[in-house]
Amino acid sequence: SDVTLSFGLRSWQLGRRLMGVISSRPHIPRVFAQYLVGLAAGHCRVKSTLASAEDEEVSMSALEHRFRLFSSLEYDGQLYMTPLDFIESVTMSEPKKKRFWRSLKKQDLDKILSDAPPVWKGSSRMFRNLRERGVVSYTEYLFLLCILTKPHAGFKIAFKMFDADGNEMVDKREFMVVRLVLLLFIINMSVRMLKDKFLSFWDVLRHGARIVLFSDLMEVQVSSSLQNVTDTTLLVHFFGRKGKSELNFDDFYRFMDNLQTEVLEIEFLSYSKGMTTISEEDFARILLRYTTVENITGYLENVRQSIPDEKGITFEEFRTFFQFLNNLEDFTIAMQLYNYANRPIGQDEFARAVYVATCLKLTRHLVNTVFKIFDVDHDDQLSYKEFIGIMKDRLHRGSWGYKGEERFTSFKACMKKELTAK
Repeated sequence: SDVTLSFGLRSWQLGRRLMGVISSRPHIPRVFAQYLVGLAAGHCRVKSTLASAEDEEVSMSALEHRFRLFSSLEYDGQLYMTPLDFIESVTMSEPKKKRFWRSLKKQDLDKILSDAPPVWKGSSRMFRNLRERGVVSYTEYLFLLCILTKPHAGFKIAFKMFDADGNEMVDKREFMVVRLVLLLFIINMSVRMLKDKFLSFWDVLRHGARIVLFSDLMEVQVSSSLQNVTDTTLLVHFFGRKGKSELNFDDFYRFMDNLQTEVLEIEFLSYSKGMTTISEEDFARILLRYTTVENITGYLENVRQSIPDEKGITFEEFRTFFQFLNNLEDFTIAMQLYNYANRPIGQDEFARAVYVATCLKLTRHLVNTVFKIFDVDHDDQLSYKEFIGIMKDRLHRGSWGYKGEERFTSFKACMKKELTAK
């Protein structure tokens, strides 16, 4: 059953011990650790509902481990990714080479930030163009992962989450507050809640913002903390070097769309070998790449036998299918309305449900290819439950490619252990 945690330790001394626990994780911003100390000292109280039992170990390991594994920069005690690190983290199962954290000085950081393009110069090659000339914080890493699984129809909702005062513009302070909310609720979210219910990070963000953005907490603690935050490439890109610019919806939409396109282009190009299409077998390989499917060779064999004459999948088909995956929740509802959820379905029924749910038209060849991949019985029917299960896994990239999870104790268990040891 759900348990309610109440942060509110009775003394500043206990708060400082809490600071020590948090600071042992160098990817968590110091400003956020200071913010938690404020909570611990009793300046304000936050209640967070968890889906795990009181002493259950809650693993952030897939996210934490992956960020640490791919990050290559360190500044002022915090870890950062380069744009190239981020791209590799979402397109590769492990780094190309062993990472060694390179320490930056203030002048190094300033030089890197000077290369950040203004938002109106953004493109679907921005991360590739910047390569190692950029810094991405842990909270931004979480934010960027959110974007990759966000349907286009939800971009406006996402923008409104940041636009706290409703003026159709997002300033730096509004953006930073929501970043902190995201980190707070990711830290306190059970992996079971993320895995079993397939909650997206945007679900976490929406519920978190409901509690934090419209409470005194933002004014009491966050305002002063944000003054000390370290600038990053994304902050400079959105809000300028002085942090005075504001972000409108068109720029925000373009950034999210460009990021999704860039990651898909990189995956597509890694298989196309300079051609305009990828093989149906490679399409299957990409679909199954970050899932927990064990017998991938069996699925690939299905494709070889069922599509002997290769026609190829174009990038537009490839992109459309992944836009569909980002709308998987709406597709699931459509399937239930059509009463398809409890029985195998044919290609026409599948294509119709996709269009009703997402307004996306999948080509007949693309639908046929999907069926050949997942039609294990060779009856030209698709097992809805099996397909949905595998695709949800792929959508979240199998916890972003890291399957050998290390177990970290939960925030609460870590705090309790630290306090009782003193």
